[in-house]
Amino acid sequence: MSSIVTITNLEKTYKTDSETLTILKDLNLEIESGTKTVIVGESGSGKSTFLNIIGGLDTATSGSVRVGPYEVSSLSEESLTEYRSHFLGLIFQFHYLLKDFTALENVFLPAYMAGMPKHEAREKALSLLHDVGLVDRVDHLPSQLSGGERQRVAVARSLINDPQIILADEPTGNLDPANALMIGDLLFSMADKYQKTLILVTHDMSLAKKGDFCYAITNGQLTERQI
Repeated sequence: MSSIVTITNLEKTYKTDSETLTILKDLNLEIESGTKTVIVGESGSGKSTFLNIIGGLDTATSGSVRVGPYEVSSLSEESLTEYRSHFLGLIFQFHYLLKDFTALENVFLPAYMAGMPKHEAREKALSLLHDVGLVDRVDHLPSQLSGGERQRVAVARSLINDPQIILADEPTGNLDPANALMIGDLLFSMADKYQKTLILVTHDMSLAKKGDFCYAITNGQLTERQI
């Protein structure tokens, strides 16, 4: 396998008038294509910041982040938009579904906006919603769906543009234990089915155990963890 993510000497600091706070320091990581990597750590440890830097949603203070053909740390705004819309699928703790659009519309809109013909985007969205077990809920608005169903829509949406990598930030954090287990299983099974590289941030160790590799962020440092 070849590396799809190469992170070298990554550092993230925040400066205020009175102090400099280092969140991440001298992080180095290689992630191979097709693997499932889990990042764990206490709340505030920097794990979400780390994922956001990979996703181009935040910028590193120093170091290099290379993802596929992209040197993320030096992309223009236009290139960042292309990177996020075509190379990545993003799943967050909150589903971020558009409240006035149906489940089907929420899934196909990113593909349609990226230039896919509407009928093709719709068919692909229907197929993904079938895969996540929501074929009978496609015409429902987010307000008509349960928390677990909304997050299943978010999983389907993350795959609509056929990304290389799925980035998931605490995707089960807002769910009850039963739904958290279901979404965790679904996320890993969909990554397998569509042969995606998965990078997952979580504090749920039962979810972390599903990964091929697990790393902990402690005091800004990244260390491999046996699970």
